[in-house]
Amino acid sequence: MLYIIIVFIFLFGLIIGSFLNCLIWRLHTGETLGGRSKCPKCGKQIEWHDNIPVLSFIFLGGKCRHCGGKISWQYPIVELLTGLLFVLAFYYNFQFEILNFKLILNFKLQILNLFLYWFMVSVMIIVFIYDLRWYLILDIVTLPACAVVFILNLLLGMNWLNLLISGIIGGSFFLIQFLISNGKWIGGGDIRLGLLMGLALGWPNVLISLFLAYFIGAIVGVTLLVSGRKKWGSQIPLGIFLSTATVIVMFWGEEISEAYWNIIF
Repeated sequence: MLYIIIVFIFLFGLIIGSFLNCLIWRLHTGETLGGRSKCPKCGKQIEWHDNIPVLSFIFLGGKCRHCGGKISWQYPIVELLTGLLFVLAFYYNFQFEILNFKLILNFKLQILNLFLYWFMVSVMIIVFIYDLRWYLILDIVTLPACAVVFILNLLLGMNWLNLLISGIIGGSFFLIQFLISNGKWIGGGDIRLGLLMGLALGWPNVLISLFLAYFIGAIVGVTLLVSGRKKWGSQIPLGIFLSTATVIVMFWGEEISEAYWNIIF
């Protein structure tokens, strides 16, 4: 039964990943979510059998059936990543019951928390891909997400003052950099994303996520400089590191914090 549930959740994640790919592209083009998907190269409608997550990409050889244009690897990667993270979120929220084969306690809260994780994973994937491709973090994504995660965390019993302070810290961290550099270091989207991180993670996890994001960014930045793929002063989208760190801290924030303090002391 457990394996059936996991397979079902993975397939559900694949479908959501396919939807996220569609949403990312339509946010970029300004199209509405209504109507069938089209090939971005030839504009012809994609039939349902050519729009099956992952499988259609494999069967079509990564090319459009009509024009032969290459299909970006983004599509199967996002679908697979969403599926895997959805399964991970399920395991994270129900691991005690899975490992001990016991009745689920606080079932409603666990389901609500699972929905919060799925929602945040989806939002962070959108932020990551959009910022990676177009160097932009959309307010239409982050601001509604702020409201949703704040309400969900309140329903889950988190302290509203903790959430507000964490959100202010996350947003102010980037706002100060924005003001000092007159917008040269940080974009306005980073400020709203910092707010979202604080409202989603709370204190002190928001601090851990900010530190982790800059740590990952520093490693990637140095690697790109050494390899010659970037030059000093080249722009690197910060949102990809912030979104990555947010997801990591959602799952392993306590373990990272404990490991850090063990090293210090």
